[in-house]
Amino acid sequence: MTTHLQDTTTLHNGVKMPWFGLGVFKVEEGAELVDAVKSAIRHGYRSIDTAAIYNNETSVGQGIREALEETKLSRADLFVTSKVWNADLGYEATIAAYEASLSKLGLDYLDLYLIHWPVKGKYKEAWRALETLYKEGRVKAIGVSNFQIHHLEDVIEGAEIKPMVNQVEYHPLLSQKPLLQFCKETGIQFEAWSPLMQGQLMDNAVLKEIAAKHGKSVAQVILRWDLQNGVVTIPKSTKEHRIIENASVFDFALTETDMAHIDGLNQDQRVGPDPDNFDF
Repeated sequence: MTTHLQDTTTLHNGVKMPWFGLGVFKVEEGAELVDAVKSAIRHGYRSIDTAAIYNNETSVGQGIREALEETKLSRADLFVTSKVWNADLGYEATIAAYEASLSKLGLDYLDLYLIHWPVKGKYKEAWRALETLYKEGRVKAIGVSNFQIHHLEDVIEGAEIKPMVNQVEYHPLLSQKPLLQFCKETGIQFEAWSPLMQGQLMDNAVLKEIAAKHGKSVAQVILRWDLQNGVVTIPKSTKEHRIIENASVFDFALTETDMAHIDGLNQDQRVGPDPDNFDF
C-alpha cells in the first residue's frame, strides 16, 4: 500500500519510479508552467512527465532547475519523463529527438523515455533506438505509451530489452482491465494519463458518494483508485492548491466495495484517440 507521495514502484530493471507525479499535457511554455513545476517539487512531488509534442520542455526544464536551486534537492532526487513524437519514429530520428528533448529540458539524462504512439511500421525501429540509449546509459528506463496488448507482444518479440512502462489513458470510464493484467503479468509498469478524464468525472454520482463517505474530493478518490490498482498516476494541474489537493491521497484507503463500485463504471470510453484507429 502506497502511504507517501514519494513512495516508489521498482521497475523490472531495478529503477525506482514514483507512484505519483505531475503531468503537463496542454500547458503552454511560460511562467505558469515554470511555477507549476516549482510548486509541485516544493510540495513533495518528485516525478514530472512531459513530451516533445507538448512543446513545453523548455519551461519544464526551467522549473526543474529553479526548484532544485530553491529546495537544495539534487537532480537524482527527481524522475523526469519525456516522449518521442510520431514524426521522429525511426532509429536515427529517435536518437536525434532524444538529444533535442534533453537540450530543451537542459538535462544530462532522462529517467524515462517513451514512444508516444504505436505508429505501425515505425515503432520497432524506434524501440531499437531506445534500447541503444538505455545500453549507453543515456536514459535510466525506457517504455511505451498508448500500446495495446498486440503492440506490446510485437515489441517484446523482437526486443533485447522489454519495455519497463506502458503509459495509457486510464480512468474509471476506461479501466482497460485486460491490458492492465497483461502488463502486470509481463512485469511492465502500468501508468495512467488523463486519470481524471480531463475533469469529466467530477459530477459522477457514484464517485461523489464515495468521496463524501471518505471526506475527500472526487479527484482524490480516483487517484487513490489508481494507486490501489497498482497504477502510476500523473494528474495535471497548474494551480498550487490543486497540486497540493491532488497529492493528498495517502491518508485514506478505499474499501474493496468502493473499488468494485468504481470498477463498475467502466464504459470503454476514451477522451483521447483509440491507438488502433488513430490517424498518425
